[in-house]
Amino acid sequence: MSFLKDYPQLQMIRDIARRRKVAVHLVGGFLRDYMTAADHMGSAALNPTRFRDFDFAVEKGALDFARLFARRVKGAYVVLDEERGCARVVHRISKRNSVRSRQKSEISGGSKKAKQIWTFDFADFRARNFQKDLTLRDFTINTLSADLAKFDGSTKLEDVLAEGQGGLKDLRARRIRRVSAKAFRDDPLRLLRAFSLSATLDFKIDPQTLAQIRREKNLLRGVSYERIRDEIFKILESGRAAVTLKAMDKAGLLDKVIPQVKVMYHCAQKGTYHHLDVWPHSLEVVAQFDGVVREMQNNADAVEYLNEPLGGNRTRRALLKLAALLHDIGKPETRKEAGQGKLTFYGHERVGKNIVTHIAKMLKLSTGERRALEDMVFWHLRPGYLSNFQKPSDKAIYRYLRDARREAAGILLLSLADQRATRGPSSTPRHERHHERICLDVLKLYFDKKKEKPFVRLIDGHDLIKQLRLKPSPLIGKILTEVTEQQVLGKIKTKKEALELAKDIAQT
Repeated sequence: MSFLKDYPQLQMIRDIARRRKVAVHLVGGFLRDYMTAADHMGSAALNPTRFRDFDFAVEKGALDFARLFARRVKGAYVVLDEERGCARVVHRISKRNSVRSRQKSEISGGSKKAKQIWTFDFADFRARNFQKDLTLRDFTINTLSADLAKFDGSTKLEDVLAEGQGGLKDLRARRIRRVSAKAFRDDPLRLLRAFSLSATLDFKIDPQTLAQIRREKNLLRGVSYERIRDEIFKILESGRAAVTLKAMDKAGLLDKVIPQVKVMYHCAQKGTYHHLDVWPHSLEVVAQFDGVVREMQNNADAVEYLNEPLGGNRTRRALLKLAALLHDIGKPETRKEAGQGKLTFYGHERVGKNIVTHIAKMLKLSTGERRALEDMVFWHLRPGYLSNFQKPSDKAIYRYLRDARREAAGILLLSLADQRATRGPSSTPRHERHHERICLDVLKLYFDKKKEKPFVRLIDGHDLIKQLRLKPSPLIGKILTEVTEQQVLGKIKTKKEALELAKDIAQT
């Protein structure tokens, strides 16, 4: 099957280019990802719908070109940068309309109309010609290109693929190499993008490129945090978050994007439970959390929970990795010596919560993400408190689930990672196994509770005002909290019992 038959939109773009008599080249990420996958499994085995983001370099008039294409496909037209002539077309395509999805549907008899979002970015040449344009790009693996004018009905991509600035060689060497010495000065975000590409592709950064990143890391100070956030979350979404964050730290880049982490750099905590100081421990927790996520791959409830988007396309899984990095950020401020070489960090979760509030705002996270991150840090010790008991009480478990709310399951997974990153002399295998059993038991309970019918209180505030003649006050909230707890624990089962308990509480 030809490339154009797999991607009929490209044929439409080629035809528009012919009529307008302009050169249009497919460039960048699509070709990089397509060829990486093709080298791994062969192009015949690829599912075309796996690759849905396209970039085009247009000789001139990219904005008008994109507007015309948007009308043809009935897609949304968005100007990204009017001054530089850059626009995006967003096209929602029914899965059954793609070639291989349609074949699969015909075999199975299905006809679902699930939608996929495809994006097509068009930008004017940034130089007098296309070859010069390629020299202005970031990394060689993003200089692969294909002139759409060379495609016909039977053309294969490999037949017209141009290597650009040595991109194909670097792609097959799994290497990230900057195109030119001025690449980072042209756009300092590329300093961070080198690491996000390394994380998502599992490629190594070229030594010369890495050395230049170390020298020019301060250029990042002028980059907007919206752009920085997006690259950080590409790293956090990957399965290589821990190793990438460690590499960024070694290159001196991590504290340029999250400067607050510097307070953890020289905070000692080695002792009875910890074998690492605060900063290396925090990086190790991220590594252990990556492992916990892999262990959860066969747990459908956990996978769905971790994949839930909390802001834009940013998932709870990625936010939990950020929480893993920052969970002990309150320790330096609360560190105290308690004699005999012992250290205490009382209240570090509360201090940490306040710090991550500022970090969340700095990174322009949504309100929902900020609150979730605050809860992850603030309650991260609670699973450990539960495991202090051989069998924690139903009341203690209920109060944990009540307080941690929607983040309760994620905090349990974070606690597993935190425990595994703690291997001091007092952290015995027996204690680790017990902690793990408690966390996994409560995790199962959390998901079981989610599947139950919605909880309905036996009484509410109107009942208290009408039946007990109470006036609106904080007392009503206190009564409802205690009555709800007893109802959840099965201690009361009727409205009469709930009102009797409420009356006793009001009279004490």
